[in-house]
Amino acid sequence: MSTRWSRHIATTLLVALVCLTSQTAHALTKCTMDFRLSGWSAFYKRASGTGTITCDNGQKASAALGITGGGLTFGTTKVVNGRGTFSEVESINELFGNYAVAEAHAGVGPSSDAQALTKGNVSLALKGTGQGVNLGFDFGKFTISRPTSKKK
Repeated sequence: MSTRWSRHIATTLLVALVCLTSQTAHALTKCTMDFRLSGWSAFYKRASGTGTITCDNGQKASAALGITGGGLTFGTTKVVNGRGTFSEVESINELFGNYAVAEAHAGVGPSSDAQALTKGNVSLALKGTGQGVNLGFDFGKFTISRPTSKKK
C-alpha cells in the first residue's frame, strides 16, 4: 500500500511541476506581414488593402488593412510590394488593432517608403515599393483586422 501511495504522490508532484513550469514559460514569436495597399488623400487620408501575417511559431492569418487620418496632404498612392516586421509577441492575436501613424511624404511616380508604427507594446516597421503622386503630412491610424466574409 505504501508503494502505491508513493507513486500517486510522485505523479501528483510531477504534474504540478509541469503545470507551474508551463504557465511561467511564455515563448515569444517573430511575425512578418506581406501586404498590398492603395488609397488617396485630400486633407482627409484613406487607404485600404490586404495582407498575410506569418509567424515563426507556425501561426498564419489573413489581414484586412486600413488607414484613416488627415492633415495637409494631397495625392494617391499604391503599395504593391509591402513588408511589415513586428516586434516579438506571445500570439498572432496581439497584432490586430489600431497603430498610430504620423507621416511626411512627397513623391511622383515610382517610390519606396518606410514607417515605424506603435500599438501599446507592439511595434511595426513597414516598408514597401509602389506608385504614387503625393505631397504633405498627415496623422492617423493604421488598422489591422481579420477579414470579414461577405454574404450575398
